[in-house]
Amino acid sequence: MNRRNFIGKTAAGAAAVTVIPRHVLGGNGFVAANDRVNLGYIGNGKQIYTLLNSIGACKETVAVAASDVYESKLEKFIKTANKNNADKNVDAKVQGYHYYREMLERSDVDAVVIATPDHWHAQMVIDAAKAGKDIYCEKPMALTVAEGRAMVNVTRKYDRVFQTGNMQRSWRDFRHAVELVRNGYIGDIKEINVSIGEPIKQCDLPTQEVPEGLDWNEWIGPSLYRGYHEDLCPTDAHNDPWGWWRGYRDFGGGLITDWGAHMFDIAQWAMDKDGSAPVQLLPPNEPAQSHGLTMIYDNGTRVNHKLWGGEKDGNGVQFIGTEGKIEVSRSFLRTFPNEKLAKTELKETDKRVYFSDNHYQDWVDAMKKRSKPISDVTVGHSTSAVCNIANIAYEVQRPLLWNPEDEKFVGDDWANMMLDRPYRGKWDYTDY
Repeated sequence: MNRRNFIGKTAAGAAAVTVIPRHVLGGNGFVAANDRVNLGYIGNGKQIYTLLNSIGACKETVAVAASDVYESKLEKFIKTANKNNADKNVDAKVQGYHYYREMLERSDVDAVVIATPDHWHAQMVIDAAKAGKDIYCEKPMALTVAEGRAMVNVTRKYDRVFQTGNMQRSWRDFRHAVELVRNGYIGDIKEINVSIGEPIKQCDLPTQEVPEGLDWNEWIGPSLYRGYHEDLCPTDAHNDPWGWWRGYRDFGGGLITDWGAHMFDIAQWAMDKDGSAPVQLLPPNEPAQSHGLTMIYDNGTRVNHKLWGGEKDGNGVQFIGTEGKIEVSRSFLRTFPNEKLAKTELKETDKRVYFSDNHYQDWVDAMKKRSKPISDVTVGHSTSAVCNIANIAYEVQRPLLWNPEDEKFVGDDWANMMLDRPYRGKWDYTDY
């Protein structure tokens, strides 16, 4: 689809398209056509089904469109989404699109859910915002710092409601851990250990034959071209393992971004550093190390990329204070030496953070109110930027100084060149 034609059709009316407050009518869970939030789902791989179930559980939402460049995955998603609508007693059929920009032309699509590989996020967010759509974008929000800044700018320019998929901010244990830290229940925080997997690496996969029904050129999209491999794009969205595009340069950022977008996010939240970042990064001395990076913030707090727990503990965050320790993951919330602290209710005088117990309803409510959700685009950018500069430190293997306000490394032109990446062919995320 011609980009210039797309821009001309969408830009003029972008700011005027909103999801306004509506009243749900009738019984039996029925939502009248003029009372619903119509959604388009972009990227119909494994993660999209979790989002369809979770966002679809919000009574106002209706799936009306879907887009994927893999024909079989698109067909499977449409079938599932139509059943979801029928189960909600909503008379709506999902229309499929090979090219997502054609879907964005629909005036009846209020918002989009983006669950593509990371290398597509920025381009799709820019296009969706210009088309007047609100946005739910999976984490990590951006593949580069420059892309993240552009996503913030375009969201504000077109007054869009943006929720990032950092859904741990809507989980009780993570919120409670953050509030315990912020209120000094374990004293002053001197060190935070974040247990997640390895950083980014170059893609060295051999080329395989492209499966039938997959438009591989469009899957690659804005990234530099390389041949197909099933690890990058598994053939079965339901049963295959997670696509390992996430481990390789040009498509993902390794587990530093994939899980760091969750766990570094909690560390940032607890330190009240949304919108900021560390000022110094110290990679391990030995080359090719997968762990050992230390990031130092302006208040002196050290955040270490470190496997601090046992194998069974998995991904998590450990806060070490002058008077105790807190460990939190999706499986546990532990406090030391006072084990009861994990279940202790906060005092009325304690400081509280943004409350949300349903990440998806929070987004829907924000669309109706035209307000910021719990993981607004600025939160998503702040967290993904930390992950991105951590990867850069591992790659250049030298200490780096970072200016959070300028979003630049201090005195390191080579590292600064790594804050962006080249785009291929017709794609250009900077045109907004």
